[in-house]
Amino acid sequence: EVQLQASGGGLVQAGGSLRLSCQASEFTFDDFAIGWFRQAPGKEREGVSCISNDGSTYYADSVKGRFTISSDNAKNMVYLQMNSLKPEDTAVYYCAAPIWCGSSAKVVFYWGRGTQVTVSS
Repeated sequence: EVQLQASGGGLVQAGGSLRLSCQASEFTFDDFAIGWFRQAPGKEREGVSCISNDGSTYYADSVKGRFTISSDNAKNMVYLQMNSLKPEDTAVYYCAAPIWCGSSAKVVFYWGRGTQVTVSS
């Protein structure tokens, strides 16, 4: 069974950086995309960034130029480097494996547990 374990969340001041990590178990990068979703209080879960199985990447408009997704397929790891963080980035971040990359959480096949990211102003 596929398991996705996210880590690296925390509390940071606006303008700071955090790096999220996702360890994927029993996962084949050829079969699914993999990436990050987030859910802020009172809001829908949304796609943040993703790597497709062809290596192409997706970023939500709100994080372009600030967040960078990367993977180490040999280690089954996916990372999200988050720079220039803003209070509006505060959310629970989930590692997930969608069928394809995009903003919708409806195409996610596997979810990991979330990690809280809090950005103070």
